[in-house]
Amino acid sequence: MVNLIWALLAIIGIVYAAFNGTMKEVNQAIFQTLDEAVMITISLAGVLVFWLGLMKIAEEAGLLRGLAVLFKPVVRRIFPDIPDNHPALGYILSNMTANMFGLGNAATPMGLKAMKELKDLSGSDHASRSMITLLALNTSSLTLIPTTVIAVRMKYGSSDPTSIIGATILATIISTCAALCIDRYFYYRRKRRLGL
Repeated sequence: MVNLIWALLAIIGIVYAAFNGTMKEVNQAIFQTLDEAVMITISLAGVLVFWLGLMKIAEEAGLLRGLAVLFKPVVRRIFPDIPDNHPALGYILSNMTANMFGLGNAATPMGLKAMKELKDLSGSDHASRSMITLLALNTSSLTLIPTTVIAVRMKYGSSDPTSIIGATILATIISTCAALCIDRYFYYRRKRRLGL
């Protein structure tokens, strides 16, 4: 559906430009942003590879297992339906850790693996409570170090690219708390409505 919306927006914009006689400006904008997009992608690739490498080293060194032990009581309360030592917990913790360090692209494969494990655990094609909670947490994504945003700010010559860290931490704490509250509200509302 989102792809259809983007395609329609592009088509409407091109048709509008054709009728207004501004196709030259549209073509210039397209090629200028394509060039810029390629340069941003290349510059961000280095940052992403660096942090993915650090995550792999942390995983091999047992740091992620240590974080899993540290955060396990919190995650157990957030995801009470997942049995102890289930692989989904490890993937969820890895996903949350990657998101905390602003590595959304690195978090995606772990989030997908966690969703697959949660689907296997529920045995249903419908989203389980844990799947909905993971989606809410992943979308709100508590971030301590927004590495991608810092890299973009560095690329565009910001005088202080790390100045957003405090605001990012505050904003993502609020968004994560809101996501958990809304998730729990709808869960208990549905539970009460069904008389469970």
